[in-house]
Amino acid sequence: MNFKLKILEGIPAELPSPKEFDPNENHAPKRKEILNNEEKKLALRNALRYFEPKHHAALLPEFSKELDTYGRIYMYRFKPDYDIYARAIEDYPGKCEQAKAIMLMIHNNLDPKVAQHPVELITYGGNGAVFQNWAQYRLVMKYLAEMTNHQTLVIYSGHPKGLFPSHADAPRVVVTNGMMISNYSKPDDWEKFNALGVTQYGQMTAGSYMYIGPQGIVHGTTITVLNALRKIAEKFALPFGEKLGEGSLFVTSGLGGMSGAQPKAGNIAGCITVCAEVNPKAVETRHSQGWVDEVVTNLTDLVEKVRTAKKEKKVVSFAYLGNVVDVWEEFDKQDIHIDLGSDQTSLHNPWAGGYYPAGLSFEESNELMAGDPQKFREKVQESLRKQTEAINRHTKKGTYFFDYGNAFLLEASRAGAAIFKDNKGNFVTAEKAENKEIFAYPSYVQDIMGPLCFDYGFGPFRWVCASGKQEDLDRTDVIATEVLQRLKENSPAEIQQQMQDNIQWIEGARENNLVVGSKARILYADALGRMEIAKAFNDAIAKGEIGTVVLGRDHHDVSGTDSPYRETSNIYDGSRFTADMAIQNVIGDSFRGATWVSIHNGGGVGWGEVVNGGFGMVLEGDSESERRLRSMLHWDVNNGIARRSWARNEGAIFAIKRAMETEPHLKITLPNTVDEDLFEGY
Repeated sequence: MNFKLKILEGIPAELPSPKEFDPNENHAPKRKEILNNEEKKLALRNALRYFEPKHHAALLPEFSKELDTYGRIYMYRFKPDYDIYARAIEDYPGKCEQAKAIMLMIHNNLDPKVAQHPVELITYGGNGAVFQNWAQYRLVMKYLAEMTNHQTLVIYSGHPKGLFPSHADAPRVVVTNGMMISNYSKPDDWEKFNALGVTQYGQMTAGSYMYIGPQGIVHGTTITVLNALRKIAEKFALPFGEKLGEGSLFVTSGLGGMSGAQPKAGNIAGCITVCAEVNPKAVETRHSQGWVDEVVTNLTDLVEKVRTAKKEKKVVSFAYLGNVVDVWEEFDKQDIHIDLGSDQTSLHNPWAGGYYPAGLSFEESNELMAGDPQKFREKVQESLRKQTEAINRHTKKGTYFFDYGNAFLLEASRAGAAIFKDNKGNFVTAEKAENKEIFAYPSYVQDIMGPLCFDYGFGPFRWVCASGKQEDLDRTDVIATEVLQRLKENSPAEIQQQMQDNIQWIEGARENNLVVGSKARILYADALGRMEIAKAFNDAIAKGEIGTVVLGRDHHDVSGTDSPYRETSNIYDGSRFTADMAIQNVIGDSFRGATWVSIHNGGGVGWGEVVNGGFGMVLEGDSESERRLRSMLHWDVNNGIARRSWARNEGAIFAIKRAMETEPHLKITLPNTVDEDLFEGY
């Protein structure tokens, strides 16, 4: 049976042979046992409903064993035998181009070169799933292969509810992930209801089929590190160029799906990077892909190599196979100055493999995580307190530390770490803090990405060349560069730096060998930039210069995410704990021309801590594609700028006024400022 027929097969009529569990693959950790006996029976009934009754007797003991062994029912037996990767769009079966493009994107998310735990259908973050099990995958692919332009596939936390009649302008797919009733959105609720098979954690771009490997974050990470180095240069009155690439040290952790971008970003920004990671498979993957230069396995060698790099002012990245807490403590002991510090472990998922505590090996942690969850939790919190103490010692010596949106500050505060400051500037715990919502350190969005990028409408615009051809990607790089250079000539001073940073980025994209998986690219652009680049792509498709292009973005963007400790952390009017913007965003995208839309509970900072949404749009080189891209991309950005301007963010007020000047149909309610002197005596 060829590949197209295997896709169309869906769930096979006859059971495939059981799969051998390969311990050499990078598997998800065992989830803690949270279901009682009756709930386990319910989970098994839920799993068996995908299959004809004649197979239930054979599958029941198998699924029961999976549930007991791994804490979830993945249905390993039904993992396809064909290789999963982003093929050229014409290789997929289908009745419409848009559906075939979505299949391509799903395969990219599950490509073993891209995904963190592909056998468990997890793309990144330890729990960011595309589907809950392989039956869901098979059904979704079959539905997409059968779909016409007058149907919409509805997906309910990985489960394909089915094909519904719609129309050509409707989204081909609508995805929801983890949209829980508010009082059932705690971490243990995810453990329970995911184990039951009724919800899943879609992260951001995992469960929305828009992940493009570490490249998807390396650009934003580069922009963050560049601007953090600029802040240091400004603070110490140093020439910017002199500071960059001249011995500046960036210390962080995590080499997984998202965090794996950090060493490459450090190289591009021109500094020394030390990135600690406890999982040897993750270290091996990032090193083999060229995303980190050297692997170091002991602290003595690491100290020596960093000292040499500082002395020689080298640009180099080190993966330290070990715990980052040990790095912070040893560098303090050895008096190695850290310029920039952060953390990108998956602390949205601290009790199930997102963070590994100091003092335990990787294997010991995995055993404790499943065998004694309470003890593991205590070890994690103890480790967070130790890490915070070491970071505090470094920042007293001049280190600039920022939270990288992974819930480090939040979980450290919950662990009782001294992550706040009192009115005298001393580090204190939450109990002694006057304001428990203001941490001692800023989020990177608060200090960098919010005021410099999001308020002005700049965010992670991305595209995928569905042909799979390198020449198509090269041509789109040229097109995007030409558009940005043209727009920069008439851009106001307020956004000149953003424009120039992105021109430099795209010009060096191929040289930096950023592609893992699909032929994709990312850059930061505002609404005008996104629309102009997309139109230029659509024109090139019409002329036959390139093939079909898929547009998208990270959910981590101007409008897509309401996250009080990350994307909306620089909203200061009291509304940062609301989620209206993300919901409005996905609703608006759905009727303005998106090919697929998604809305999730969860994401990079944790279940119940954020609501985020995204889209995908297929360009086919016709007038309908142009109409859709103009309508949707304009809304997708300006919806967020309007919200940020109402919060009185100066950059957003500037940006939305500029948007209204260029689009006469745009009328936005602007805030009036209040003279602060009026509050004297109140």
